[in-house]
Formats: sequence, structure tokens, C-alpha cells
Amino acid sequence: MSIEWVNQAIDDLRAWGRAREVEVDADEVRLLCDYASDYLNVNELGDFSPDTFDELLLSIYPRKVIAPPESAPETVAAARTLVDYLSEAGAVPEPTAVLMRHRLDDIAARMPEALADPANFGMAKSLFSSIGPESLEQAVAIPSGEVPDLGEAPCDCPGCTPLPAARLAAREDLLAALESVPRLAEDPLPDTGDPLEGWARLVADLAEQDEGYYDLFDMLYRLQVRVPVTVIGDYLDEIAEDGEADLAGTLDRLSWCGMIQVTDDTAELTPLAVWGLREHYLSLGLDAPEAPDLAEADALGLIEGLLEGVPAELAEQDISRWLSGRASGEAAAELLAAASGAPAVARGIAITIVDRLGAEAAPQVREYLGDEELRPHAIHWLAARGLPAPQLTQEELLWVSVDMLALAMPAAEEDPEIFAENMAASGPPAHMIEEMWRVDHPDVVEVLELLGRSIPDGTVAKAARKAAFKARSRAIR
Repeated sequence: MSIEWVNQAIDDLRAWGRAREVEVDADEVRLLCDYASDYLNVNELGDFSPDTFDELLLSIYPRKVIAPPESAPETVAAARTLVDYLSEAGAVPEPTAVLMRHRLDDIAARMPEALADPANFGMAKSLFSSIGPESLEQAVAIPSGEVPDLGEAPCDCPGCTPLPAARLAAREDLLAALESVPRLAEDPLPDTGDPLEGWARLVADLAEQDEGYYDLFDMLYRLQVRVPVTVIGDYLDEIAEDGEADLAGTLDRLSWCGMIQVTDDTAELTPLAVWGLREHYLSLGLDAPEAPDLAEADALGLIEGLLEGVPAELAEQDISRWLSGRASGEAAAELLAAASGAPAVARGIAITIVDRLGAEAAPQVREYLGDEELRPHAIHWLAARGLPAPQLTQEELLWVSVDMLALAMPAAEEDPEIFAENMAASGPPAHMIEEMWRVDHPDVVEVLELLGRSIPDGTVAKAARKAAFKARSRAIR
């Protein structure tokens, strides 16, 4: 997926909505654009067509998205907003927009049934429904989405709070970015022979001049994700000496200095700021590792890098660039080879990436029908593309159910309440749980114990605990 065009499209759509006082469901439109990019070769807004919405809302959504049938009107409404924007922005001609609207009228009547029909579900949706929609579409490990507490200053001891690996922009991109920093247009950097050396000195000065700013920069560097500007405002209020801080003025100043970029009420460090802060940390003798470019890694390196935790946007960029350097068949062969015999979470990442590949990778995928752990995933991959595939046996269905839940365990442990809610809405049926103890899977005991702790229905939870006991007893023998 090309994250750049999607991000720009959403930014422009929000601005369009604000100017016309039109309510825009940006999250739903982003999902439309993401799926269109991932599965339908839509690389810009002008690539949308009436058929695109047919595929998105009647095929891809039912297969990928966990959503009740009654949510269909909200999704169709978001699609209509997107069509209005496509027309007004000139991305598609008005006659095409008219055809899109007519097509959406038809889709609106058919989509609830498509969402409700289990025959339309992909295997991942059918078995992963207990994990939650985010886990369905993102098997890569990313930092927690919890709002950070910026009010608590970090410990100065690098042994207590080691710095995370930072992804650095290319030197040529950093040099180009310097030319657009407003402050430098008014007060150029000293001529040191290397503009980036001068920038590093400027960042060090900014960090050392104000302890509050230093703590803010340090927090954002460690988080590596966008933060709501309201959270930054709360933090600034806490350290303000004379009451409420000037949030807007502070953000404007830091943007003017080239340290922070603000987008849609969120803020993050600029690539220049990340680079400059890392140089400052190094000058202090701290260990400030640089994150590798996963696009240059082999399949195993890509999977391991994603497992270490990569912000979602960076993960998407790494995956897209990694895939762009290989033919589909080559990519599938490398990923599946790395997944064979790997733990469930690593296997899940590999399968998620392979799921982006087209039917041209079928020969390489078929080679893994003989792999006990990858066979169910390969069967689903083939069937989802309308290619000949064996039927899953009951034993294979049970095994892959356990495998999918094993993939969910890290997220479930991080946020057990959300996991429990998802289990209550669409967890495995009791009869399936009762049979899971028979599955020869290394994580079966842990999975059943997780179900026993998480399922709100007391009867089903008891069945899970009983099955876990049987699985432990079977392992002892």
C-alpha cells in the first residue's frame, strides 16, 4: 500500500469537509482507500471506479472486516462522501461520479446481507473474530495505542529507560528538509561545511535551553507515534509556572523551528528532529540505536524487525518497499520458508504479508500444502482467489483456530478487557473449544487458559478451562 497518497487524500478530504461543514468519517474512508490500494491496484484517487466500490463493499469488506450487518449504512455513507469529494476535487469526471452513486444505491441494499453471510467470510475473519478487527488487518507488532502520559518526566538513567531504535531519513531527504524550515530562512545555519552538523548543534541548543521542551522531545522520540495535541497541552499546563500554557503558540514555535509537525490535531517529531535528537543523545554518550531499513532485509529479517515493534505507518512502508523489490512468487516463497516452523506470531506476520499477493504466486503457495502448519493458510489463500484448493478437514480447522488465537495472545495480555469484549461478541463456539485440547499445537494449553480467563460466558469459560486441563494431561503423557 502506498501510505503517502492515502494520507494526503485523507488530509485533503478533512479540509474539504471543514470548508463545507460536511461531516467526514475519515477513519472509514481511510479503510476504503487502504483496501482499494492493497487489493484493487488503486494508486491514486482517480483510479476509483464504480466497480471498485462493488469489490470493496460486497467482497473485500465481508471477507476482511468484523462488522455487524447494521453497520453497512455507515460504510456506504462514508463511500458516498468519498464520491462527492472525488467529483468536486476533479479526481473523477461527474458522469463517473453519477455512476458511482447509482452503484452505491444498489450496494446499500445488498451489503447488510453480504456482511451477515458466513459464506463470504475469509478464514482469518471467521477464526480471528475473537481477536478484534485491528488484529485481523495488522498482524505486525506496533506500539500500544494508549494515550501516553507526558506529565511524568523520564528517568535520566539510560539503563532504566534505554532509547528505542530510531528510523532515520536518508541524508538527501534531510538536506532537502532543511530548506523548508521557516526558522532557517530567517536565521541560516552557520557555515560549518556540513549543514546537518549545524542543524545538530541547533537541536542541542533547543533541547538544553528549556528542560520542559527537552522532556517533550524525549517523550516523542521514545514513543515514535503521533500524539494528540491535547495531551501535549496537558503536559505543558503541568509544567507552566503561571497557569495555562499557550499550546497553539508553542506548537507554532516548534513547527517554525522544524522540530514538530502537526497534522489533524496530532503532533510528532519531524524527521529532522529525530535525526538531530539522536545526534544529541550520542554526544551525551547514550546508546541511541538506529533502526534497520527492513525493506533491505531478507524475509526472516523483515519478520523479526516487525516483531520488535514498528509504528504502523513505518511498517506499511517497509512491507510495501520489501514487496516492490521482488516478484510475487519470489516474495511468497521467501516468506513461507521463513514462516515454516516459526512461532505463531511470526507465522501470522508472514501469512498477513503473503495475503497481499496476487494469484501469480499460486505455484509457490501450493508448495506449502504439504507443510502441516502452513497447509490451512495455503488452502485459504488459494480459495480466497478462486483457485482450486483442498477442503479443510475438521482437524485442520481446529489446528488453525488454535494458531490464530495463539497469534492474538500478546495483544490479549496487553488489553484483556478489549479481548474479552471481542470474545463475547464473536468468540469460538463452545463445541469447538471443547475439542481444541486434541490439537497438536505447541500453544494449545496457553490458548485454552486464555479463553478460560477471558470468555464472559461462565459455561463456555468453564469448558475452556476443562479443555486446558485435558491438554496439559495429554502433554504429560
